[in-house]
Amino acid sequence: MSSPVVALKVDVDSYAGTRDGVPRLISILDGFGIRATFYFSMGPDNTGKAVRRIFTRKGFLRKMLRTRHHTASGIKTLLYGTLLPAPLIAASFPEILLHTEKSGHEVGIHCWDHVKWHDLLPWLPKPVTAMELGKASSQFESIFGRRTRTTAAPGWTVSPDSLEVQDAMELAYCSDSRGTHPFYPVMAGRTFQTLQLPTTWPTMDQILGENGITAETVNSHYLALLSPGLHVHTIHAEMEGGPLADVFADLLQRLLAAGVRFVTLAAAVEEFGKSAPACAVEMGTLPGWAGEIALQRG
Repeated sequence: MSSPVVALKVDVDSYAGTRDGVPRLISILDGFGIRATFYFSMGPDNTGKAVRRIFTRKGFLRKMLRTRHHTASGIKTLLYGTLLPAPLIAASFPEILLHTEKSGHEVGIHCWDHVKWHDLLPWLPKPVTAMELGKASSQFESIFGRRTRTTAAPGWTVSPDSLEVQDAMELAYCSDSRGTHPFYPVMAGRTFQTLQLPTTWPTMDQILGENGITAETVNSHYLALLSPGLHVHTIHAEMEGGPLADVFADLLQRLLAAGVRFVTLAAAVEEFGKSAPACAVEMGTLPGWAGEIALQRG
């Protein structure tokens, strides 16, 4: 029987997450000799504008209070884009992005404006969607001197337009969805050409405080999810690189002790994506998550 394989996907949503969370995560991962895939928000940190989700997304306020996301982000971050100007993320810390790659990790694009994409994508005209990814791609290329090979949508939020734009970018793969195995997405009756490598495990902020799961028991929950084959685990620089850093380090130690092999998402694609089927993807809900996310069907 083959051993479990875990690909770590790191979403970097904010200015503070880039400045503080990413270096901390690199230090933790280096301590275990593990390489991960980091997706960076490239443009303005408009986290403060996410407050409107209290009125538009059922369960959002409860999730914020349950996970203490407001304390993880910090008060200043929660004012960016409203009472405080939205700082540019990647342009402020190009050395951190470059250090991530020099440390042996894979790097890609999360977005230009995280809140705009997450909250407004279904209503954005196609040219605006293309512009959002175009601006992020331009910033990525100015830092790394090459085009990105991969993107990952904020909040697992996609549309037929966003999938079409990704195809036009000729990416190697994307990680925009939740599911069980690599696949080519079918949405609105169209099959798209960019491979999807979905997140297969629930995120820590999704399950903490649900069904009696605490910071002390969450890692046992993840260990119980292990099985042969590929698992994609998404973490956040603001959480696992912040107040949950010790919990995350303990998870890595326990997974290694259980015989897990860690790979980047690019390596996972090479190993598990060669005969990926076409599967429907649709926006739907999951327990513990506020709002809709892209779900693999089939």
